[in-house]
Amino acid sequence: MKRNHKYITLLVLLFFISSCKENEEIKLEGKTDSIEQKVTDLLAKMTLEEKIGQMNQYNGFWDVTGPTPADGDAAKKYEHLKKGYVGSMLNVRGVEEVRAVQKIAVEETRLGIPLIIGFDVIHGYETLSPIPLAEAASWDLEAIKKSAQVAAKEAAAVGINWTFAPMVDISRDARWGRVMEGAGEDPYLGSKIAVARVQGFQGEDLSSPETIAACAKHWAGYGFAESGRDYNTVDVGTSTLNNIIFPPFKAAADAGVKTFMNSFNELNGIPATGNAFLQRDILKGKWNYDGFVVSDWGSINEMIAHGFAEDKKAAARLAVVAGSDMDMESYAYVDELANLVREGQVDEALINDAARRILRVKFELGLFDDPYKYCNLETEKAVIGSKEIQDAVLDVAKKSIVLLKNENKLLPLKKSGQNIALIGTLAADKTSPLGSWRIASKDSTAVSVLEGMLQYPDNHLTYAKGADLTYGETTFAKELNINTSDKRGFTEAVSVAKSADVVVMVLGEHGFQSGEGRSRTHLDLPGVQQELLEAVYAVNKNIVLVLNNGRPLTLTWADEHIPAIVEAWQLGTQSGNAIAQVLYGDYNPSGKLPMSFPRTVGQVPIYYNYKNTGRPVIPAPNEVFWSHYTDESNKPLYPFGHGLSYTSFSYSNLQINKISKDEVNVSVEVANTGSLSGKEVVQLYIRDEVASITRPVKELKGFELIVLNPEEKKTVSFVLTKNELGFFDNSGTFVFESGDFKVFVGGSSDTVLEQNFKL
Repeated sequence: MKRNHKYITLLVLLFFISSCKENEEIKLEGKTDSIEQKVTDLLAKMTLEEKIGQMNQYNGFWDVTGPTPADGDAAKKYEHLKKGYVGSMLNVRGVEEVRAVQKIAVEETRLGIPLIIGFDVIHGYETLSPIPLAEAASWDLEAIKKSAQVAAKEAAAVGINWTFAPMVDISRDARWGRVMEGAGEDPYLGSKIAVARVQGFQGEDLSSPETIAACAKHWAGYGFAESGRDYNTVDVGTSTLNNIIFPPFKAAADAGVKTFMNSFNELNGIPATGNAFLQRDILKGKWNYDGFVVSDWGSINEMIAHGFAEDKKAAARLAVVAGSDMDMESYAYVDELANLVREGQVDEALINDAARRILRVKFELGLFDDPYKYCNLETEKAVIGSKEIQDAVLDVAKKSIVLLKNENKLLPLKKSGQNIALIGTLAADKTSPLGSWRIASKDSTAVSVLEGMLQYPDNHLTYAKGADLTYGETTFAKELNINTSDKRGFTEAVSVAKSADVVVMVLGEHGFQSGEGRSRTHLDLPGVQQELLEAVYAVNKNIVLVLNNGRPLTLTWADEHIPAIVEAWQLGTQSGNAIAQVLYGDYNPSGKLPMSFPRTVGQVPIYYNYKNTGRPVIPAPNEVFWSHYTDESNKPLYPFGHGLSYTSFSYSNLQINKISKDEVNVSVEVANTGSLSGKEVVQLYIRDEVASITRPVKELKGFELIVLNPEEKKTVSFVLTKNELGFFDNSGTFVFESGDFKVFVGGSSDTVLEQNFKL
């Protein structure tokens, strides 16, 4: 191509002058880049209503490819869209639909500002990875990052450019249904996984058509809802807030997550949506966060039900003053904010700040350069369900499986010559394994365990349903037309089990039995599954129990009686293939629990990093006055970090060497003492023996996933600095206090080696 050198020279000169001008004059939000100047220029052209419009998010409200709405609420929303009074839409998906709404925003509004299209891409779009809690059990940060990456790629291919994930809430209560959506009970592991997921969704270049903006949610404390009941009150101390709840959010913010979502709960008597301490003081103040905050669905209006706002107008004022930038489906901002500004109740500077934050993300996504960059039909067809994506979700599914128990080496199964009974309605289910939060996925698209095991044809496999998965007399059960007491299949299951060499029973929860709004007061196997398990056990004790569930369950009877137990969660599209490959030993399980499993629901909330209390141990024989239960052990059934392998590992030679006055090196020798190659997650915990604020008995501060061949040894080293040994005081200041520490190393939070040191 022929180049005009004078023209190029002029462009370079203009660029240099422009850059100098920006460096001298543009000092907004601490930024000096060209995007900030573009945002400033655009804001100067916008009316008050148009700026407020950027703060308004609507759910998809009509079939865009059909007739336009003529009246009612949909018609009002449509008029708002054409006027530029909508900044974002959610649950609009598919290239044709997205292109149609984007076309209205870009070509029919005064300023042509593109929409940001949001969707709950929680563990995949149409092709699903394991539920997030299951992925956390892999402790494999690269696999988790890859899972988010392929989810972003598939979502972007259908026009989506923003996901409401990852959920980074720490929770210790398995009754809360949304534990399936997070990374479990530990802030260190949760922080590492938060970063991996943000990096996976957003990539290195947010303007790439294969990446989408991520959203850290729910800010903050949602996972500590009282009694595990969703949307309930949260009441925690400042030590828990700063040391347990905040760290994964801070890690996500430091990783560059573009948006935050506030939570439904209140904190210190103030709903999070209207909580200036959370949004103004901490997030946008102390942390200097420059992304934007979106409300959760309708949470601005819900401040009325909380008793914090008298009406929608007051709710809008409270929310925007507190720092909530975008209103998801409350209609509060678009209906009320302009009048609030004109009445002097809301400073227009708050509107400008919110609109600036939203526009900045749109520029960073490249939507102003090409509003239709996510709208390519050929890409949509090529990407959805592609081999690359299927391979990635299968890989992380295998890595997410946790071997809880394996007596007498019942697993792995022999690949030939065995008569195997496969029992349980979940074993043939192709929908439940998809799990909760699968809005775009299609029913009956998961590979079932039955299908996966049939890939190993040299055994004789017989399937019996046993019983429907029941829910009890609930509205949910009635909606699904589920018989809640049908045991007619027991006879067939028992008959099949009698003649089997090994019985594989797939039991657990339905995929919709955990998730938002799915709190439970019982954590045992729902319905008649426990009775089925005991009936089969009575005729054949060689049982492999495969669990499909979205939360920790109480499995005391099974642990006492069943020789092999596999925690297989809800693993998504490739579920059956992943489970079969683990059962038959083509993949050696390496997962570790991200949440403690209780012995009984009465222990909940239960977690490994508890405080010692003033009466931690039995003071004398038969003494009752110490912190304990009279009818159950204090210990969980399966502790945080627990997970077995088909091989075995030993730990030895724990060494601590001081590097400097405030750093130590911790090393340990790990050996594969079994006959198979395997992976082990080497875990390091610490305890600060004496501190100005009491510290937990153990805190995870390092882990490394290693692979060892039989008889192979490896020395694993960790460096502990002030960052690992310090903590947050009650003012939120990070402090390090010198003194005595203890370090623990092993394959779970029930570690095998420990040693003291002083800094």
